[in-house]
Amino acid sequence: MTNDLAMNRRRVLVGALGMTAAAALTAIAARPAAATPETAKQLLQTLAKGEPKEGRVTLKAPEIAENGNAVPVTVSVESPMTDKDHVKALHIVADGNPNPGVASFFFTPLAGKCEVQLRVRMAQTQKIVCVAEMSDGTLWSAAREVKVTIGGCGG
Repeated sequence: MTNDLAMNRRRVLVGALGMTAAAALTAIAARPAAATPETAKQLLQTLAKGEPKEGRVTLKAPEIAENGNAVPVTVSVESPMTDKDHVKALHIVADGNPNPGVASFFFTPLAGKCEVQLRVRMAQTQKIVCVAEMSDGTLWSAAREVKVTIGGCGG
């Protein structure tokens, strides 16, 4: 009788753990896009204190992306990359992704130049914003809207 009771307890525990894991996976997988232009701006203000100016940052991305699974993005910053004048950090956000933070890169003068290439997953048309934080504390930015088509049919 005690073996039957132990087996029933195990079945209940395994069943409860299985339901908890399934609920957690469903919650993660079914997350809708939560980022907005405001949340993206707030994240950038948290990452880089101050008000960025336009210029010095070049953001290259397609105007229309037929495949939102891997949108090519290149960001470069005009900087001599010397001890006195270099890019300390480069932050990239997208205002239509579930989490607005795409990536942050950190540099030293030894890097020689500030340029990154990456592929960003985008499920919908949205704006990508880049902010470069310089060694003197100034901030520079660039932004670009990327239209994501569904199945290459236009959007």
